[in-house]
Amino acid sequence: MSMRKNVLEYLESSARMHADKPAFCDENRVFTFGELLKAAQGLGTHLAKTVDTLHKPVAVLIGRTAESVAAMQGVLYAGGCYVPIDDHMPEARIRRIFEQVHPAAIVYAEGNRKQAEPLANCAPLISMDEGFAAPADANLLQSIRESVLDIDPVYLLFTSGSTGAPKGIVIPHRAVIDFTDWMSEFCGYTEHDIFGNQAPFYFDLSCKDLYQTLSLGATCHIFSKKLFTFPMLLLKEMERVGVTAINWATSAFHFVASSGALSKCAPPTLRKAALGGEALQARYVNAWKAAIPGLAVVNMYGPTETTVDCAAFHLTRDYRDDEAIPIGKACRNMQIMLLDKDGNPVPDGEAGEICVRGSGLASGYFGNWEKTNECFIQNPTNPYFRDILYRTGDIAVKKDDGLLYFLSRQDGQIKHMGYRIELGEIETALHSVDGIAAAACLFDRSRDRIVCIYEGEPDAAALARAMRRLVPKYMLPNIYEKLDALPMNANGKIDRVKLKEQFIHAED
Repeated sequence: MSMRKNVLEYLESSARMHADKPAFCDENRVFTFGELLKAAQGLGTHLAKTVDTLHKPVAVLIGRTAESVAAMQGVLYAGGCYVPIDDHMPEARIRRIFEQVHPAAIVYAEGNRKQAEPLANCAPLISMDEGFAAPADANLLQSIRESVLDIDPVYLLFTSGSTGAPKGIVIPHRAVIDFTDWMSEFCGYTEHDIFGNQAPFYFDLSCKDLYQTLSLGATCHIFSKKLFTFPMLLLKEMERVGVTAINWATSAFHFVASSGALSKCAPPTLRKAALGGEALQARYVNAWKAAIPGLAVVNMYGPTETTVDCAAFHLTRDYRDDEAIPIGKACRNMQIMLLDKDGNPVPDGEAGEICVRGSGLASGYFGNWEKTNECFIQNPTNPYFRDILYRTGDIAVKKDDGLLYFLSRQDGQIKHMGYRIELGEIETALHSVDGIAAAACLFDRSRDRIVCIYEGEPDAAALARAMRRLVPKYMLPNIYEKLDALPMNANGKIDRVKLKEQFIHAED
């Protein structure tokens, strides 16, 4: 078999073999692989005949819908790369993104017409429905395909930047193909799997559900956002549709476990869970495994700039509630180096910054050479030829077992009371306390104090007592703040920026 060079080959192969099989299902619509192919090729033809999209970004107003998948693939047929935009994103932020990316077109669903129309002065508006209904021009699509290489982008994903301006991360076909093929093998996914989608399509974690489904000819059920507010309803829906595998944000996995709903309803068909986005806590893994004996769990790690994930680990044994779970080893055709601040490899057992090289690296930040050159650097251990590393800003250690353990963000390593402390270690201890649903630690440098913000049953005094049994005195938080719920950002992670504004900067 010749080497794949375009992710559209996944859809085309599955449509040939499983034309009438459901591919993506939402609350209102089911797309079979055959229907998905027809819609995507129609939209691709319509786009290419309406505007110049070859090698250009095209914005897609994205919802938790099957038609969003068809629209993204349609943009690829037109030779462009898709820029997924949350259909509930404030108009001001959309405009900030468009000022950077200058999309060739804006693709929208009929249900999003009101959100799309005010943006008509940014780029031509293209109706999904009109595009889906257009006849495909095979000759045009073939000509476009021949102009697209595997180093060309599949998507631009915008994440929050430290300066407040969104950063557009450019991910090429080769990176998505290598990651997708590796993950199928590593997780043991097959065409018989039924995925239960949690991550919205503007979040890179959704690439797992999207491209596993397309490459394998599997089926993906796109769950509504409200189900992740009501775990019991979510679990019942998973049981109803027969979900066999989940690729979820760690926070969603933790939330369901902490809700207690698993003791009342455990999806009987679920066999595999791949988690990523935050540190996986053993306590919640144990709750899932108690409810679903034999559940295979994979812990995955990686920033968006490494095409979803760059390290993974099968949990092949039980872990104590307060035990750290490793992120494992690098994915295929990826290498992880732990470097000190001078760019030298650290010895095993010492903490270093995670720096990544390999086929999964992003091409950089769209239109932002300064930030690209700051984060995508020449490998300091190789002075002989171009060899790019991505500096993640994350700190990890390689232990005696040969596995990598995530410790914290670079700014999560603090010096307090004369000791170097990883805030991630304190958070692991916090999550092992009964009744804690979620927790985050911040360091107030100006006052030299550790602030714990948490969600759960214990009051501050009870939590402080529990922590005194778990960590040394110098690692104990100085302040405990209890919230009804910790804020989450668009990527399903604890919103630490908002917490800092509320509990650190607000007091300055």
